[in-house]
Amino acid sequence: MNFDKELDARGLNCPLPILRAKKTLNDMTSGQVLRIMATDPGSVKDFAAFAKQTGNELLSSAENNKEFEFYIKRK
Repeated sequence: MNFDKELDARGLNCPLPILRAKKTLNDMTSGQVLRIMATDPGSVKDFAAFAKQTGNELLSSAENNKEFEFYIKRK
C-alpha cells in the first residue's frame, strides 16, 4: 500500500504510539496516508478506537511476527 509518511513506534507502549501518530497526522494534509509500525499488542484496539474518535480512516491493520502495521488516512 502507498503511504506518505512512516512512523516507527516499535518498542513503545501505550499511549506513546497513539500520541506520536496523532502528532504526525496533525502535520499531514487531508487524504495523506500514515504507515505505523508498532510492537504493543494493545495498539490494535487503540488504533481502531483512535481512528473512530478522530474521524481518520484506518485503512488496514495487520500483524506479522508480533509486529503490527497500520495505515491511517488523514481526514
